[in-house]
Amino acid sequence: MMEKTFPLTTAFAEAIVSAEPLSDGAAVAAARKAIVDWLACAFGGASDRTTRILLEQLPAGAGEAVIIGQGRRTDALTAALINAHAGHVLDYDDVHASVRGHPTTVIVPVLLALASEERLSADRLIAGYIVGLEAMARLGLSLGMRHYENGFHATATLGTIGAAAAVAHVLGYSVAETATALGLAATHSSGLRLQFGHDAKPYHAGMAARSGLLSARFAKAGFGGARDFLDNPIGFFSAFAFGEERPRMAVEGWGSPWQIVAPGLTLKAFPCCTASHPVGMIGLQLHGEKLDAGLIDEVVLTFPPGGDAALVVTTPTTGIDARFSAEYVFATALVDGALKISHFGETPVRDDLIAIARRVRRRHDEAAPRMSSDPKTRFVIAEIKLKDGSRLVREFKGLPGLSDATEKFRDATDNHPSVSAIPDLVRTMRSEDDLHRLIALLAHSLN
Repeated sequence: MMEKTFPLTTAFAEAIVSAEPLSDGAAVAAARKAIVDWLACAFGGASDRTTRILLEQLPAGAGEAVIIGQGRRTDALTAALINAHAGHVLDYDDVHASVRGHPTTVIVPVLLALASEERLSADRLIAGYIVGLEAMARLGLSLGMRHYENGFHATATLGTIGAAAAVAHVLGYSVAETATALGLAATHSSGLRLQFGHDAKPYHAGMAARSGLLSARFAKAGFGGARDFLDNPIGFFSAFAFGEERPRMAVEGWGSPWQIVAPGLTLKAFPCCTASHPVGMIGLQLHGEKLDAGLIDEVVLTFPPGGDAALVVTTPTTGIDARFSAEYVFATALVDGALKISHFGETPVRDDLIAIARRVRRRHDEAAPRMSSDPKTRFVIAEIKLKDGSRLVREFKGLPGLSDATEKFRDATDNHPSVSAIPDLVRTMRSEDDLHRLIALLAHSLN
């Protein structure tokens, strides 16, 4: 009897297995830059209250996997979960337009945890990261926009599959093993945007990291599962695309260029939701123009359709939910001329900022193209009505971002000498010894 064939899933798995990203210098350079950025976020999130809760509540298994910034080691699955959560908890980690989410905070923790058990070189870790990100991004493109807009958090739903893809590539899985791992990861896919502004949101990254690694392990061990998650009529697209699927986008153009190169990652300049960053840039501009917030009567923020879907909070109570408030971000940037980690902590938001935020309302330009992975569809227009009747209009198109994360790393680690060598090491690491040196540095406690 002939074995059934699953053309799209098989092609996707073959692309993962056969990829050779290290031959692309631009992809490797982008990966190194992104890893430095993510490590800054992970060190910054290591002392967060919710990271401490995970450390207390999760059973610590035996193992050599590092928990970043904690001076502790545990089993690979637990380390992947905690480090992924810590890297996302400040909402300061990178974002990718095709994913409409945060790929690095899921994939890199899995590969670092894997390196505690397998003989991996730094080159192999970088290759696995590029391939895992490609898998997440290609699936994001193929799902369409409704997946996110209808309530799924793509970091979680696509992250499980991206993590499994990264492991399969690094460990040299067969096509069949890879297809099984992807299918098991897909059945783990979960995470709802209703958790934005709550502790559970960064936990989504941890869930995805652990589930992706576990799925890959199960597949290698011979645990069975459907190998047609992209082909089956009741598979991934049927469940998650809401009729907007473009299946061939999962493989067409794979690695040409790599998604880490184009459209590329945005390294966050501010520790809050990406969708609020253009708003923050307008607020900073107005602060630079010395606009007195007390003179403002009303502010109207205009987004493209879907452009503020992630900004689920209008009047925040603490800095945590303020990460998802366009109104608060505008007020803070305008009044303080900065958007710092301290603005988005667990303390109550300041009354003076909320007073300004309450004068801000939103609208959508229904004639504009719906926001998509194309950066040209992202914009914010701020119309400011002053109490004297005069008006100001400011616009920001696209997303701001960092070209280099070195200063961000120094800030997140308080320039601690025990880890100050990390950015330079990540920019040059190639060998197994280099990777072991990095992991040893990550084990340092900054507390």
